[in-house]
Amino acid sequence: MITATRPLSRRFLRSARTVATVALALLLAIFTAACSTPAAEGAPPYAVATQGDPQFKNTFRHEFADVDGVRMHYVTGGSGTPVVLIHGWPQTWYGWWPIMPALAKNHTVYAVDLPGLGDSTGSPTGYDKATLARYVHKLIADRLGVRDARVVGHDFGAAVAFQYASQFPDDTARLGYFDLPLPGPAIDASTYRSLSWHIAFHSQRRVPETVVGDDVREYLALFYPQVSFGGTAFGGTSDRSPFTDTEINEYARTYSRPKVLSGGFELYRALDKDVRDAVAAAPIRVPTLLMTAQGQLDPVRATVAPRMTKIVRAVDVPKAGHWLVEENPQFVTAELLRFLDG
Repeated sequence: MITATRPLSRRFLRSARTVATVALALLLAIFTAACSTPAAEGAPPYAVATQGDPQFKNTFRHEFADVDGVRMHYVTGGSGTPVVLIHGWPQTWYGWWPIMPALAKNHTVYAVDLPGLGDSTGSPTGYDKATLARYVHKLIADRLGVRDARVVGHDFGAAVAFQYASQFPDDTARLGYFDLPLPGPAIDASTYRSLSWHIAFHSQRRVPETVVGDDVREYLALFYPQVSFGGTAFGGTSDRSPFTDTEINEYARTYSRPKVLSGGFELYRALDKDVRDAVAAAPIRVPTLLMTAQGQLDPVRATVAPRMTKIVRAVDVPKAGHWLVEENPQFVTAELLRFLDG
């Protein structure tokens, strides 16, 4: 038996159209996701700052290596004698970027993220500079087979470079030591912490993490100008930062991770051990380049001279505060190339 169908109501038709519209939107979303490629999704986080930079693309690459439970990130490129670049706080390998293309013309460059910092993941057994130097050495000498490194460090990275050269003199061809009073024979830990408010503050347990909290970018953006040329740390009044928004964003990207933020502060909390290790360290006998902020050469040299016996060149960088590479890259590049090629 055939029965007559009832006419469809307008309400039913509107509901049907709504369902069809939603279904079509879902199908389009699924189709778009299925057809998307990794390139469309963008670069991995560690490559965001270098994405689209032709200088990077043509010469450098990001690499990772497992070292004693830490996955170490480094950037390498160029050809020629090897140069290892070690950053300080609050930076990463990216702090060397302004001078890396020039170095890579005649050298193989390895810009390292220290264990637990930057895009290196995992926790090192300690943040004292002697321990960190052993991680870097295992990466450079054991994993990569580089036994004649020119090791260059800035800030706490300079203390790591010092320990690298002291512990592994046969694997160190030259040492570049940039703008850090060396904790050790000439200055003990308590005196060191009195040099600046931030050293004492960062040395406290849990306090800096609690204060900084989620405001990492704001904290870094306020800190960078303080130790720049003319900044308040040098008795000036300037609040000008030598860092671009891209650079600040890149450092904030990594230090916003709670483990990385704490790892950065652990660099300061290790000062007591750093002093003991430097006192016990073998003197550095390889050719050494010392560079400091303008006006800081004599006080910094006084702290390193007891442990560096062959300083072949010592200069302060004109119109530069602590951020030597960012504030006067041309001067730093010229001095470093002359030293490396000498």
